[in-house]
Amino acid sequence: MARATTEPKRARIPSCLNELSGPPHFCNQLLHLPSNSPARQLCSALSSAFSPLLLQSLRRSPAGNATQPATPTMEHGGRSDSAAARRMGRLASHLLPPTSQMEEVSILRGSNCRAKGAAPGLKVAVLGASGGIGQPLSLLMKMNPLVSVLHLYDVVNTPGVTADISHMNTGAVVRGFLGQPQLENALTGMDLVIIPAGIPRKPGMTRDDLFNINAGIVRTLCEGIAKCCPNAIVNVISNPVNSTVPIAAEVFKKAGTYNPKRLLGVTTLDVVRANTFVGEVLGLDPRDVNVPVVGGHAGVTILPLLSQVNPPCSFTPEEISYLTSRIQNGGTEVVEAKAGAGSATLSMAYAAAKFADACLRGLHGDAGIVECSYVDSQVTELPFFASKVLLGRSGIEEILPLGPLNEFERAGLEKAKKELSESIQKGVSFVNK
Repeated sequence: MARATTEPKRARIPSCLNELSGPPHFCNQLLHLPSNSPARQLCSALSSAFSPLLLQSLRRSPAGNATQPATPTMEHGGRSDSAAARRMGRLASHLLPPTSQMEEVSILRGSNCRAKGAAPGLKVAVLGASGGIGQPLSLLMKMNPLVSVLHLYDVVNTPGVTADISHMNTGAVVRGFLGQPQLENALTGMDLVIIPAGIPRKPGMTRDDLFNINAGIVRTLCEGIAKCCPNAIVNVISNPVNSTVPIAAEVFKKAGTYNPKRLLGVTTLDVVRANTFVGEVLGLDPRDVNVPVVGGHAGVTILPLLSQVNPPCSFTPEEISYLTSRIQNGGTEVVEAKAGAGSATLSMAYAAAKFADACLRGLHGDAGIVECSYVDSQVTELPFFASKVLLGRSGIEEILPLGPLNEFERAGLEKAKKELSESIQKGVSFVNK
């Protein structure tokens, strides 16, 4: 028979709150802060949200003994007790989203309660996380079980996007970074960096029209990568990809960090569209279709190899012409359908997340991962070309040959190479001029 006890039941205190039980002077120190300070406001929030029993527990020492108010102890040149500040920071990051004002208060500098216990995995940064592609892409990366830490960077709106996505109950710890001064912190220690940053294409705008703005953005971001995470795999989404990937390569060369196996232009959307459109024509589930798409990532440089479709099938000349044209102009189709309200953001985010997952699985050690990507290549006489690549722990393990082409595809390849050559030179000249 269980022995009866008269001891009162202890309050059930969340683990991150229970850490606030010491040192004894800490809560007294908070009471001396101005009433409008974030820390004092946080105490008020605690007062209304939790029972008096909990607040009493917060004022007890780790041994559970009540303590009397004490004179605040100041250490390290006038800074409050660092352990207590860290505990308060972990609590604050849950109750109050980080803002620029909060960052100015040392006691509330955010860390995450779950950061210590994050699932083992890979660290990913999304540069341009607040944009039309960046937001859904960040959401999809938060869902990826291979991601342990997700850094979101942009020049606007990052705190809101970070707070929103951080509420998803998946394993990745999310941290937000706002503006150029925080770029290096966003990049330090990353395994994979994804760059969707830049302005979108609008009606009547060609991919070349994007160049002057997006080229400068990509150059700045790649300079940060070269400094802070030179061994990271870099996925470039910013258009025009035919030029921005050569820009990234030139920046890395100048910094002495260029590794062609770790720089990949994301052309997966062309493959996704090809699989979808071919599936429609054949009456197949597009997930069961695989169409290699080579060349580049704009207009006629996009060359679907319909002769190599899996499962094997044949097309009429009319079907080949229709499918090739629609795949090459899929981006324009979306821009016109949105009537000036945007470009292909959702499908691009899906494709980018699909490609990023392939890179992460390669880093994780999975075998046989083959995707199409725009990379430093010797498949043709051009320095960059999109084709099938085998991904692994080092990034690109092998660049696969084009395989047999039919007459239609050989003619398309010559057209693609002519335009690609000009786009590549444009990117190289931008950095070296």
